[in-house]
Amino acid sequence: MKMTRATDGKRVLRLANGLQLGTGNLLAGLFLLLAALTLAAASTGLGLTHTGLSDLVRSLFGENLAGAEDFALWTVRLPRIILGFMVGWAVALSGAMLQSIAKNPLADPGLFGFSQGSMLMIMLLLVLMPAAPKSMVTLAALFGGLSVAALLLWLVGGERSSGLSIVLMGIAVETVLSSFGALLLLYLPTETSIALSEWLAGSLFQANWSIIAFFVPLFAASVVAAFLLGPAMAAYDLGTNMAMALGEPVRQSRPLVLLAAVVLNAAAVTAVGPLIFLGVLAPHIASFLSPAVARARLFLSGLMGGILVIAADALTRSTDGALPLPLGLALTLVGVPLFILTLRLQALRKLQSH
Repeated sequence: MKMTRATDGKRVLRLANGLQLGTGNLLAGLFLLLAALTLAAASTGLGLTHTGLSDLVRSLFGENLAGAEDFALWTVRLPRIILGFMVGWAVALSGAMLQSIAKNPLADPGLFGFSQGSMLMIMLLLVLMPAAPKSMVTLAALFGGLSVAALLLWLVGGERSSGLSIVLMGIAVETVLSSFGALLLLYLPTETSIALSEWLAGSLFQANWSIIAFFVPLFAASVVAAFLLGPAMAAYDLGTNMAMALGEPVRQSRPLVLLAAVVLNAAAVTAVGPLIFLGVLAPHIASFLSPAVARARLFLSGLMGGILVIAADALTRSTDGALPLPLGLALTLVGVPLFILTLRLQALRKLQSH
């Protein structure tokens, strides 16, 4: 392990196996990890029950807490924090992958229609089988997302199809699926329509340890996938034709990237509902903190996505029930101002560089 400089002059940490870590990206990753832990610790104290980090530490060291405090920490707040981080990581990672293969900074699971495909299948399942088990709901979401991905691959043609054609076709598919979803909500019974509308707004209300146990293997697999698919993302950032010229097996790697993006997004939709725009917000804000490519961009985007969802959940619980906020709305209130600020600062930075 030694410190050296890359071809662009930036300082990098070269590992013994040949991997390089940009010091700027490494510091940004450590900063985001620390921010996530700090925000999670602060979030344990938000809610109607007066308890927080100090009680959590006491509980970890074997001290018994009062019933209300134990329930608030271990049954409500910690599951919401942990699941929120993993869900935010998954959606942000999915968005970063799709932006690379589409070579479009606005690409995300919603723009491609993956979220709508998963949502429509879940809605149809819950209409036909209101008491469907969670495993069947997950399979329905996965089937819906994969069906949209397969349809897109078929519609855009071979490996030489451009990222723009994928985006345009994704918008067309997304529009059709959204229309069917709106039609379902319009003509369903009132109780079912209201319940589905609340789920579509996003919620961590059903977060529990069993859902976390289901999500942990997926989270671990996503870390491995980000590491393995990182080099392909760097090639796709240059465009499909350039990626092929560099030797990237587009016919094999593009379906793999889409599969990873669909699985991550479908699991997130099943757990908390759709998190609109998170797949765009997180990669852009992460890139502002530290411009990165390949693996570094994926990991920084995932960390930022987790932070944004934890912050949004903290906002929903900070109102003490006086003003119930759906997770999707809270995410918009937290993320969009940051997004606008980063865009403005980037514009000012470019003006100063000229």
